[in-house]
Amino acid sequence: MAAAAAASIRERQTVALKRMLNFNVPHVKNSTGEPVWKVLIYDRFGQDIISPLLSVKELRDMGITLHLLLHSDRDPIPDVPAVYFVMPSEENIDRMCQDLRNQLYESYYLNFISAISRSKLEDIANAALAASAVAQVAKVFDQYLNFITLEDDMFVLCNQNKELVSYRAINRPDITDTEMETVMDTIVDSLFCFFVTLGAVPIIRCSRGTAAEMVAVKLDKKLRENLRDARNSLFTGDTLGAGQFSFQRPLLVLVDRNIDLATPLHHTWTYQALVHDVLARKLDVYFEYEEKIMSKTTLDKSLLDIISDPDAGTPEDKMRLFLIYYISAQQAPSEADLEQYKKALTDAGCNLNPLQYIKQWKAFAKMASAPASYGNSTTKSMGLLSRVMNTGSQFVMEGVKNLVLKQQNLPVTRILDNLMEMKSNPETDDYRYFDPKMLRGNDSSVPRNKNPFQEAIVFVVGGGNYIEYQNLVDYIKGKQGKHILYGCSELFNATQFIKQLSQLGQK
Repeated sequence: MAAAAAASIRERQTVALKRMLNFNVPHVKNSTGEPVWKVLIYDRFGQDIISPLLSVKELRDMGITLHLLLHSDRDPIPDVPAVYFVMPSEENIDRMCQDLRNQLYESYYLNFISAISRSKLEDIANAALAASAVAQVAKVFDQYLNFITLEDDMFVLCNQNKELVSYRAINRPDITDTEMETVMDTIVDSLFCFFVTLGAVPIIRCSRGTAAEMVAVKLDKKLRENLRDARNSLFTGDTLGAGQFSFQRPLLVLVDRNIDLATPLHHTWTYQALVHDVLARKLDVYFEYEEKIMSKTTLDKSLLDIISDPDAGTPEDKMRLFLIYYISAQQAPSEADLEQYKKALTDAGCNLNPLQYIKQWKAFAKMASAPASYGNSTTKSMGLLSRVMNTGSQFVMEGVKNLVLKQQNLPVTRILDNLMEMKSNPETDDYRYFDPKMLRGNDSSVPRNKNPFQEAIVFVVGGGNYIEYQNLVDYIKGKQGKHILYGCSELFNATQFIKQLSQLGQK
């Protein structure tokens, strides 16, 4: 999608990493002479960020002779500088202080993936003083690189501890407000890093009454605070060269996974999505049948027949198919029919927990077509579910009308199209609008900017998948000179997603 652009997010993050490995001086490609030999010390987060972007050979060309995990047993190499790339966590900082005390390296370049707090910085300063190593701590940098780029135009938040920001974590019925705050802050921290690396302040749009809205409010506030502090703002002048987003600000569309639960369960033909999914037996049967369900075509074979056919796919395939039918059905099956389906699914060896959850979810989606009622006791118990989709459940139930073959846009792509092209549509007309550059924050859904956007970032709170990514790639191919990036709090395939639904459905 962004290949033609001046600098994709992958390039920008790679340039930032190379600059860091070059002791935070811009890396010049054809400089003659040997690089300075050094060791790279990272934690698992740092490893996950670097490994999709830089090969061992590239690291070597940058002078990295050794790359070691922070919490491994490391021998002293007293005549070599060390570049650290770690999260500013308590245990990481303790270990770095220990390295200073043990005088492991000649000098220390401390780079934090995400911004370090003042109190933790003081801990390092005190340890350096105590170890008489102040002169050896050459630089301390906040890198703002807390996200993982998987493609030129696709990123996820994290791989370590991803269950903390998973769909299940956000939609647990027993989640406390404090836990929810922590999840949202984690997501916002990564998105903030993403925009610092991109070198652009976005216009933000989001649906109301969802986790996506919580993220939008917090991100707007964080960007606003940074812009207000002009001396320390991360968005002035010297970003990594004027790149892709230099002329017009990008649009950030924050969507909630709950607007479309069918797509992540779908069997598909696209190569990347297939690789990311387990190959089902009789895949064509599933693919075609799901296509028909989603496009409301008359079904030639009964769903019960497929579920009951011992040769057609695994129990999980059958469960996925039934859930897509159940999510997409305009008219929910009668209790008697549902019992019959449940019996067939159980006989086929299916675990019914995911259905349990989707049943609750669907009931709440129906209720939510009335304006969301905050704060009364019944909604609280269902966590965010109840707050989702007060725009009317029509959209959700139609869910994913059509898929890959017919080149129809999936819900996430439709939402993006409305907002990027400034189309009026009941689906998105009441999406909130935030502009962190405006002096006063305003709660409105009226866009100040009436022109279509050239660049957009779609971010799915609660997890994304390759089917959606592919659908966006196909959509933007037809749009001359426009670019899209797709991001999500985690990337899952259908097996991983159905497992989360199953955990949510356990009584």
